[in-house]
Order: sequence, then structure tokens, then C-alpha cells
Amino acid sequence: MKSKIVTEILEYDTKDTSQFIDKNKPLKLSDLGIELPTESPTKLISLRLPTELLNRLKATASQNDISYTSMIKILLAKGVDNFI
Repeated sequence: MKSKIVTEILEYDTKDTSQFIDKNKPLKLSDLGIELPTESPTKLISLRLPTELLNRLKATASQNDISYTSMIKILLAKGVDNFI
């Protein structure tokens, strides 16, 4: 079964498929039954901090019984609110 699909895909590499494309009526992904996942509510970033600052953040977070990453998020949110 898998080899049949691979063969069909490889056949399209050698065939002209431009007849299937109507430039006057572009398709949307939803027309093809494809739905992209929604964007995640959080993003992963990389942030370099001085070692001394990170150690102070970790110590303060530990004293408040929260993770240091949560502490950073809280401080950033407060900083942005105060900045505006």
C-alpha cells in the first residue's frame, strides 16, 4: 500500500499538473479540508541573563515558593504595565 502512494507521488514529479490550477479562483486550505493548528498561547524564547541576576531571581523565586521562570513572567508583566 505504501509503495503505491510513493509511486503516485513520484509520478506527479514528472507530469504537468498546471491544468489543475485555476489562477482566477485560488483555493484556500479550508477548501481542501486542511486546517492549520491555532497559534500557541505561549512562545518559547531564549534569553541571556547575567549569572548574578539569574541567581538572584532563582533565590527570590525560591523564597516565594514559585519557579524562577514564573517569577520572570510576573516581573516582565509588571514591568510592561508600569512602562505604559
